[in-house]
Amino acid sequence: MRGKEIIAMLLAGGQGSRLGILTKTKAKPAVSYGGKFRMIDFPLSNCINSGIDTVGVLTQYQPLLLNKHIGNGVPWDLDRTSGGTAILQPHQKNDNTGDWYSGSANAVCQNINFIDEYNPEYVLVLGGDHIYKMDYSLMLDAHKQNNADATIAVIEVPWDEASRYGIMNADESGRVTAFVEKPKEPVSNLASMGIYIFTWKYLREALIESDKLHTDSDFGKHIIPLLLEGGKTMFAYKFTDYWRDVGTIDSYFESNMELIATVPLFNLYEEHKRIYTNSPHQPPQYTGENADVRGSLLSEGCEIYGTVINSVLGYGVKVHNGARVVNSIVMENCNIGRDTVIEDCILDENSLIGDNVTIGVSVGDDAQAVNELRPDIYNTGITVIGEYSKIPDNVRIGKNCVVEGVSVYSDYDCGLLANGRSVIKPVLM
Repeated sequence: MRGKEIIAMLLAGGQGSRLGILTKTKAKPAVSYGGKFRMIDFPLSNCINSGIDTVGVLTQYQPLLLNKHIGNGVPWDLDRTSGGTAILQPHQKNDNTGDWYSGSANAVCQNINFIDEYNPEYVLVLGGDHIYKMDYSLMLDAHKQNNADATIAVIEVPWDEASRYGIMNADESGRVTAFVEKPKEPVSNLASMGIYIFTWKYLREALIESDKLHTDSDFGKHIIPLLLEGGKTMFAYKFTDYWRDVGTIDSYFESNMELIATVPLFNLYEEHKRIYTNSPHQPPQYTGENADVRGSLLSEGCEIYGTVINSVLGYGVKVHNGARVVNSIVMENCNIGRDTVIEDCILDENSLIGDNVTIGVSVGDDAQAVNELRPDIYNTGITVIGEYSKIPDNVRIGKNCVVEGVSVYSDYDCGLLANGRSVIKPVLM
């Protein structure tokens, strides 16, 4: 068949374990963002806005919701007879080979046949869990102009965060001279965004060679160093607009809150760079006569009878009379009872909060207590309620708390859950 100039391989199989219970039953790219979107909407929309109409989506961990959300690609105009979206999950091949994806490069390597079907000149590799808008066609233009074999999108990060990323050195022309994955002592703050354009014939060779050498072949750890050592021409493509790696509870919370600033850092309303999504049909949002809504994003189908301040609400959320939602993220189809206070919280989808409940306001003597079960995840004062959870009437839940499942009053100490404590119960969906 006649080859396509470029196709995209979108890596969407990660668990995102640092997001705690938000990714317990769904892959990180499927987590809700900004009220009506899911994280994967951003790279998918970037692809179609950049003129890329063939996207292989590589899923693995908890793929059900992600697969359902993407469907046949209609919301992104990716329902094409030639190209469009293809869900690529691990599979067994004719020679009885095949296994779970063990690394980012291994995942692409297992789908070489899919790429070969389109015989592309270039392949774009990107993650499904970052928040940004980018015209990949401009990056492709730079790749061609530099006569590059590989181009890596980079962004300058704070020096104290550089050790979290793949860091590279580049000369004045932008040519990459060295690359180190998550260095303990970084010598540069030029960080890889996990977005790559490769000339396919060279990437294909590197994928096969690396997969023979490493059981967990990875782009940052193996492919980039292999290409550099082989003398391939590699350039950095500097990106200066909004980009967020929302891989922690704190970064996820902050990025959502940035959307509701008077002048938001990230503009969701640009007509020429729209973000598309697969959202269910909902009635218009409704605010009751005594409702008070300030500085918030409300999605379709919300019913607000109480107060919502500085918060992001997904579709179908109901806030009853006397309830207050402040500085919080409330995902789709949550129900918040009368006279309930939600503050500094993340409520995952389909949670039911009773009447006269307080969540996210300090309870107990230790106001700085981190979470007892996962102090590495829940430590910035944000309380998280898992999806399909039920909180009974008349309880108080403090900061850095985690509640999951259908709880009853007796699960709480005289109706109290102190800062840093957890209640984990079965989830009834």
